[in-house]
Amino acid sequence: MLIAGLLFLYLPMAILMFYSFNSSRLVTVWAGFSGRWYIELFRDRQILAAVWTSLRIAFFSATMAVCLGTMAAFVMTRFTRFRGKTALSSMVTAPLVMPEVITGLSLLLLFVHMAQMIGWPADRGMVTIWIAHTTFCSAYVAVVVASRLREVDLSIEEAALDLGSPPLKTFFQITLPMIAPALAAGWLLAFTLSLDDLVIASFVSGPGASTLPMVVFSSVRMGVSPKINALATLIILTVSLATFLAWYFMRRSENKRRMAMAQQDAG
Repeated sequence: MLIAGLLFLYLPMAILMFYSFNSSRLVTVWAGFSGRWYIELFRDRQILAAVWTSLRIAFFSATMAVCLGTMAAFVMTRFTRFRGKTALSSMVTAPLVMPEVITGLSLLLLFVHMAQMIGWPADRGMVTIWIAHTTFCSAYVAVVVASRLREVDLSIEEAALDLGSPPLKTFFQITLPMIAPALAAGWLLAFTLSLDDLVIASFVSGPGASTLPMVVFSSVRMGVSPKINALATLIILTVSLATFLAWYFMRRSENKRRMAMAQQDAG
């Protein structure tokens, strides 16, 4: 059953990558091997502009989500008793279970009312998409980082505080290096979610800003173009390479940490 499930998931991707080298305009009819659609893809300015827009939004959204999510996770795990903790935890994790249609519609209404009241944002575009993506990506980062913070040995932080280290310095020199793998994982997760989002971006975007999923969805509704197969192949290869590199560096860092701890125990 596991093998059947994996084949059902990955076999269509393999077929898509195979047909990206089809010379025919019909995506389901093989007419010979050709790389013409990759050339056509790099000549399509609309798709290239959408790719650049999506990458910028995803980068800034993931970066801001890591900052906000880390602060939220730190508050939820380190400050165990304060008024409103349950409400804060519920608000932080609400985007995880909230339908994207509801989130997108509520943010659209928010931006419309803000434009009427204070005149900002005058036009919806990259900034509004960035704010919207940061809003729901922060919840995922908070969950990932909070799970890592709960595993951190508090005695190390307490020892640094007892030796006179200020709390802020303790966080950056002691806590932050220990949760760095979780921060990297949260950043990659937020980057992927932002890059893949279609529903929320459709609500909060304007005529001047179209992300890659929006352009692909618009083109697919009029018929699948072989250029979309080529684009999907490049995305799959890029994501696979990025995932492998992230896994490799995280594993190497974890092995170094284990070796250092083993040497300390042996000494």
